[in-house]
Amino acid sequence: MVKQKTIKNEISLTGVGLHTGKEVTMTFKPAPVNNGFTFVRVDLQGQPVIEADANYVVNTQRGTNLEKLGVKIQTPEHVLAAVVGCDLDNIIIELNASELPIMDGSSKYFVEAIEKAGIEEQDAQRNVYVVKEVISFTDEATGSEILVMPSDEYQVTTMVDFGTKVLGTQNATLKSLADFKSEIASSRTFSFLHELESLLEHGLIKGGDLNNAIVYVDKEISESTMENLKKAFGKDEISVKPNGVLDNLTLHYPNEAARHKLLDVIGDLSLIGVRIQGKIIANKPGHFVNTQFAKKLAKIIKIEQRNHVPTYDLHQEPLMDIHKIMAMLPHRPPFLLIDRIIEMSDRHVVGLKNVTMNENFFVGHFPEAPVMPGVLIVEAMAQTGGILVLSTVPDPENYLTYFMKIDNVKFKHKVLPGDTLIFKCELISPIRRGICHMQANAYANGKLVTEAELMAQIARKQ
Repeated sequence: MVKQKTIKNEISLTGVGLHTGKEVTMTFKPAPVNNGFTFVRVDLQGQPVIEADANYVVNTQRGTNLEKLGVKIQTPEHVLAAVVGCDLDNIIIELNASELPIMDGSSKYFVEAIEKAGIEEQDAQRNVYVVKEVISFTDEATGSEILVMPSDEYQVTTMVDFGTKVLGTQNATLKSLADFKSEIASSRTFSFLHELESLLEHGLIKGGDLNNAIVYVDKEISESTMENLKKAFGKDEISVKPNGVLDNLTLHYPNEAARHKLLDVIGDLSLIGVRIQGKIIANKPGHFVNTQFAKKLAKIIKIEQRNHVPTYDLHQEPLMDIHKIMAMLPHRPPFLLIDRIIEMSDRHVVGLKNVTMNENFFVGHFPEAPVMPGVLIVEAMAQTGGILVLSTVPDPENYLTYFMKIDNVKFKHKVLPGDTLIFKCELISPIRRGICHMQANAYANGKLVTEAELMAQIARKQ
């Protein structure tokens, strides 16, 4: 069980956006458990929050761009790669402009800032999706393909082929996230000269200079192009090195382009929203194929998690039988709606109820076609959660449990006489001052029948 992580202290960086040329101040802040990666536009009224979510991707031209309710975040991929590479789960990223700072075109400075802020474990288990079969996405127009296959840990391999003399086929592999800082973080973004000319003509890369992007010269440079480049980059002289790269930059690695593409893959796939245990193989990756794959994988994970039914040995000795439950809960038949507690830790509890035709509520609730009332299923889940929160006090018999809030309730299948209901309640946040916030699920016949977010508080009897 790996714990979630965030940073210890907030830390700020200032730079310019590559495409907008606007100066931006970015602040990393610690985030609570299960927050994930979120951006906050502090320059806008209400300081709107945009989650790092593949469903918010609206454009992938020259970078990944997010938009939620009209609020934009531009080119977050290098920062997202850094927070994943530093093994974080939760962080808040405040911005006073739409585009994140490009810095030197890599993730290096973001990694350094995160390490300076410090990293700490949190009191919650990390959400990891374990890949069990090959999942792939192919962009038919470009031939780009990305897939994930089972592996003992998160690994990434990228293969790029640009079909030019100056930059042909390259490969890069990251065998462990622990190597991200030393192997990948300092790999800078790059562009070809023919792309650069088009970008300059359209008023893009206003924040670009020869220190934050590698420029591969894949064609003869005309006199007018050379003058435009000097003007754009504010340089008196520009020349081409023997390796076909514009001067003022020395490659960190011979395969720096492939390593930067790997960096982009890590950043873009963070938009899935959960950690991946699997090996990513990307052939000719780009922001479009990366984010389309992220959307596909996120959808698959959501469906699997929704349909996942935990299994328990219902014949084993229960952790608590009906007598122990009644010693802790104030409820009594016919309103005591759980029969056993079969599993419990400091963060979760699992209870059971055998639904029979003798239940009082079937007398009036569709007696000719009996169905267990949904509100009673929710109550049964709450009673199960009550066992968890009451177990934190030495004298539970002196406390009562009260509902504070019920959110996101969904009833998916009917519960009928003869069914065995399994209730699983997991803490969303640690119990504080007797307040318990939990995700509650009810299962029957191998299916999820009800789910809800519940908040309750225990209070001493008057």
